[in-house]
Amino acid sequence: MKQQWIYAVIGTALWSMVISCSTARMIFKENSADWEVFGDADWNFSNNELVGKVTDGAGFVMTRQSYKDFVLELEFNPDSTINSGVFIRCKNKDINPMDCYELNIWDLHPDQDNRTGAIVMRKVPTAIVETINKWNTYRIQAEKNRITVWINNILTADIRDDSLTNGFIGLQATGSGTIRFRNVKIKAMALN
Repeated sequence: MKQQWIYAVIGTALWSMVISCSTARMIFKENSADWEVFGDADWNFSNNELVGKVTDGAGFVMTRQSYKDFVLELEFNPDSTINSGVFIRCKNKDINPMDCYELNIWDLHPDQDNRTGAIVMRKVPTAIVETINKWNTYRIQAEKNRITVWINNILTADIRDDSLTNGFIGLQATGSGTIRFRNVKIKAMALN
């Protein structure tokens, strides 16, 4: 009887985990009201790609919804001049590495501690991944106080940090150049 009870408890816990995890859904879709544009960059869709172009300045797009624990997957294609990135758990409708976790996209960053794959001002990339002028994948897992980051299935950052627990998600185009994003998907995880 005791063994059956244990199996029932474990089964219930596993079922709860399965149904509490949502399926992945697309964000930053064309003609969607779930995101907004800020700053100087020009953001448009072309061939199902969200294209950010900037000649001099800074711009970003940001979700209207705040997220806590999630897996974010996307594809990106930067040119050689763009300073871009993915910002998660942003406190406000602003992007900066103090009030967001900034996952950089900038292979040629003057400070290579903050190059592509870094969590700016928090974690130097553990691997060098070249991303210029080709499609790449970002996989970002934010669960409780842990942020784990992979580019092209290569682990580039893994931190534990309690300073930002939830917030908005943003995509950046700064300086000059072009960045392309596609297939931006988020899977919200159970909040414990």
